[in-house]
Amino acid sequence: MARAAAPAAPTLSAEQIQHVSHLLIQDCGSCHGLRMTGGLGPALTPETLRGKPRDTLIATILQGRPGTPMPPWNPFLSPAEAGWIIDHLIEGQLP
Repeated sequence: MARAAAPAAPTLSAEQIQHVSHLLIQDCGSCHGLRMTGGLGPALTPETLRGKPRDTLIATILQGRPGTPMPPWNPFLSPAEAGWIIDHLIEGQLP
């Protein structure tokens, strides 16, 4: 029996991509390193993210990690924007 294809990720506007790209490098990069290889926060490379559920990674961005320096970004990012970040990190595609 054939499996249904996963729904396509929402498409972001050029303005959203510019906003999220800037946030990824400047804000995420301030803790995770400008190349996402680690710093105050852990590395966010394809190798370190491999096998982790996408939904869990998105939830971490949006809700943060209580008891750690990882803040919730849901006041600044939509779930679609957080998904864009995760998809690019998993693929190793930094803006």
